[in-house]
Amino acid sequence: MSWGTELWDQFDNLEKHTQWGIDILEKYIKFVKERTEIELSYAKQLRNLSKKYQPKKNSKEEEEYKYTSCKAFISNLNEMNDYAGQHEVISENMASQIIVDLARYVQELKQERKSNFHDGRKAQQHIETCWKQLESSKRRFERDCKEADRAQQYFEKMDADINVTKADVEKARQQAQIRHQMAEDSKADYSSILQKFNHEQHEYYHTHIPNIFQKIQEMEERRIVRMGESMKTYAEVDRQVIPIIGKCLDGIVKAAESIDQKNDSQLVIEAYKSGFEPPGDIEFEDYTQPMKRTVSDNSLSNSRGEGKPDLKFGGKSKGKLWPFIKKNKPPPPPPASASPSAVPNGPQSPKQQKEPLSHRFNEFMTSKPKIHCFRSLKRGGATPEDFSNLPPEQRRKKLQQKVDELNKEIQKEMDQRDAITKMKDVYLKNPQMGDPASLDHKLAEVSQNIEKLRVETQKFEAWLAEVEGRLPARSEQARRQSGLYDSQNPPTVNNCAQDRESPDGSYTEEQSQESEMKVLATDFDDEFDDEEPLPAIGTCKALYTFEGQNEGTISVVEGETLYVIEEDKGDGWTRIRRNEDEEGYVPTSYVEVCLDKNAKGAKTYI
Repeated sequence: MSWGTELWDQFDNLEKHTQWGIDILEKYIKFVKERTEIELSYAKQLRNLSKKYQPKKNSKEEEEYKYTSCKAFISNLNEMNDYAGQHEVISENMASQIIVDLARYVQELKQERKSNFHDGRKAQQHIETCWKQLESSKRRFERDCKEADRAQQYFEKMDADINVTKADVEKARQQAQIRHQMAEDSKADYSSILQKFNHEQHEYYHTHIPNIFQKIQEMEERRIVRMGESMKTYAEVDRQVIPIIGKCLDGIVKAAESIDQKNDSQLVIEAYKSGFEPPGDIEFEDYTQPMKRTVSDNSLSNSRGEGKPDLKFGGKSKGKLWPFIKKNKPPPPPPASASPSAVPNGPQSPKQQKEPLSHRFNEFMTSKPKIHCFRSLKRGGATPEDFSNLPPEQRRKKLQQKVDELNKEIQKEMDQRDAITKMKDVYLKNPQMGDPASLDHKLAEVSQNIEKLRVETQKFEAWLAEVEGRLPARSEQARRQSGLYDSQNPPTVNNCAQDRESPDGSYTEEQSQESEMKVLATDFDDEFDDEEPLPAIGTCKALYTFEGQNEGTISVVEGETLYVIEEDKGDGWTRIRRNEDEEGYVPTSYVEVCLDKNAKGAKTYI
């Protein structure tokens, strides 16, 4: 079965068919390319989905992901990210193994097809030229034969006429001989050209065209085979990632099986355990003896501000709080002109009328605490430095966490100091590499930072030891002098309670109902930080490079353009955002800010 013998007269149809085959191959390439785009788009959407539900760094949400169910969810997101990576692998392999390869092959195929059909047209033109020569020699032979016949007839006519001179007869005879010779020459030429044409035609239909068509047939069969191999590669690319995708799904199942409800329950205890003991029994209040009436120290209706220096506790409830009442934060430091003992010895709150327990409980349940913006905490909010507003157990955890963070910072600074010291030694041994004295300032700065961090660590370790009972509780005077009280609270001394620390580090207080509800509201400030991100109010361009190494800052590179989400409030810092997850403060002098007039909060152009 050969196209050269079976389709010897179908040159034009073969040309159309081979062009259709190339079009089909290009269509398949386009199909695979669109598949790779779909895989990339799907992988991108999966990655965005995984990123969207990842806990944000340095947020309360990140702390909540310590539970096994949340960890399993994080593992699910990570596996989904790997799953998306496999779809990217599919796209890359299809692009490199199919699209690029077939695109190059199509170009080669077009060149080969063009060359083969060019040879075919050349053979056609040659046989057509031979045919034209044959037709020309045939017409010439025919014309010469007719001329020779007419010349012979004319000679015979002249020879038979008695009135014609002998010279005219001789002339007619010579003319007839010339025409006859021309006819013979044309005949010989026609015979030669005919033989040559027959030979060329035989070569054309039995040699040239079959060879050319055979090449075209082989070219077309290679195209078909190549397309089939590409389809196999298409399936194999998918099959190669199936084991890895299976591992991703196995990882999701394994993460689900690692969920431990008992462990999560224990973590809830560790997260919210206050360290207080349940309140004791409420003593009987004898209203039949008004003059000898006494009030239990554990009652919710304790009178506020009777001026007593000490409280009386009964039973196990000594020094403990009723669980429905929030602990008050330490009072603010007094003004500079006030004496150190102004707070504890100041006027007491007016005496309040007793209220039933049910009334106090209902008031607590129906009150709506004011939830302040968490950003105010980041910029110097209402949280005391020693976490004294927290229950003992939670305070201990916070202090321990702070000590660990400071130790890590100290270790980081010490590593930096060691590196600078080594560099200085290198400079001393090889002065051409640099001046050793140039590192003294940096070395002194790092040593100073280490000393500051150590002092800070000792302070938090002392508070931690105090909570754990290793050190005695400090006096109000020492606490005030150490600057532990929050400077954000207004110094209303007359409405402050007489705070006393119990041995476990908690606070007990006597204050009015109004102050108690204010405490309840402010205590919620530390628990709610989950809010919508601030909108951009403009843009800024970094004038200098800033290395944001402190908490809350962000690093920028000179010339970088970022979004402004909070302008300078007078403290020399501007809050900016790079992307959805990267935001922080930079010195205002390091950036050139351009605020949007229509943005909320925008004031001026800088």
